[in-house]
Amino acid sequence: MKKHAMTNNSEKLINAVQPKRARINRIVVIVLIISLVFLFFASFFLGRYPITAKEVMGIFYSKTFLNNIWPIDAFWTSTQEAVTMNIRLPRIILACLVGCCLSTAGATYQGVFQNPMASPDILGATNGAAFGAALALLNGQKNFVVMISAFFFSILTVVLVNLIASRAKGSKILGLVLSGIMVSSLFSAGTSYIKLVADPNDVLPEITYWLMGSLAGATIKEIGYAIIPMIIGTIPIFLLRWRINILSMGDEEARTMGVNAPRVRLIMIISSTLITAASVSISGVIGWVGLVVPHLARRLVGNNYKYLIPSSMLFGSIFLLLVDNVSRNLWETEIPIGILTAVIGAPFFIYLIIRRGDYE
Repeated sequence: MKKHAMTNNSEKLINAVQPKRARINRIVVIVLIISLVFLFFASFFLGRYPITAKEVMGIFYSKTFLNNIWPIDAFWTSTQEAVTMNIRLPRIILACLVGCCLSTAGATYQGVFQNPMASPDILGATNGAAFGAALALLNGQKNFVVMISAFFFSILTVVLVNLIASRAKGSKILGLVLSGIMVSSLFSAGTSYIKLVADPNDVLPEITYWLMGSLAGATIKEIGYAIIPMIIGTIPIFLLRWRINILSMGDEEARTMGVNAPRVRLIMIISSTLITAASVSISGVIGWVGLVVPHLARRLVGNNYKYLIPSSMLFGSIFLLLVDNVSRNLWETEIPIGILTAVIGAPFFIYLIIRRGDYE
């Protein structure tokens, strides 16, 4: 009787705690949304060319249909309009998209592989994209062709990894990880060879700069191409995010709950690869976002992927937007964003590691 009473009390406690935890998580998500909206608009006022909040609002208003009904006279210069619409707007949107996608992919991989060290490049997508971009730059291609080449080789890398892993004996997850390390190292060697034979005065600096990651020079047209695979990959992850919790119980337990674990795992891997490839192809190699941000989000909302995925999406956008603002405003010469994410991310991840349980 005593044991039965203790069980009932535990159940009551769990039922009381879970709704409270859910309410806290919902509040966290709302706060992150508000923070992202505020930072999104604040980013327009940051830069070497001064633009006030009033001028930004006026420029945006002039682009809407309301200006046809209640027109206003321009109280801003053409240069301010060009900077706002052609430089800052695409860059801010891209920072949000790339940060969202990389952190989402990282959180998903960590859940699928049950490995806190998993990141978007675990299956070699990043090194494949680097090889594709370097190959295109070596052949004198620019912008759109470089992006397409990076995207193609990123997808090709993961396809090769899955083909190799499908023939491996033993654990499928271990086979995927080991295949990813092997194929990734091959494409990394290919990139190194391209850098070796590239013109040191012209092509090599372009390749090196691309590999450091940057959001500079983004255009709305390029974002329009990249956002399609980003949306296609993000939607399944968001809709099926609760099933990642079940994957942690093992395939047999998942089957008893009516979840086809191998199928869910495959969907998650394909979706994460798609958004990783799209992100890297347009922004270059930006490390640490997909590794650090999910751990930050996990500290806020816990391990429940129902809230972890949305929190990682929002936190990733906030994180990369903040880093990009620092990148383009700290010194006269812009710092490649990939360098800053490493400088910020690596020490913070060390801090998480030395605190027991924070990286689990």
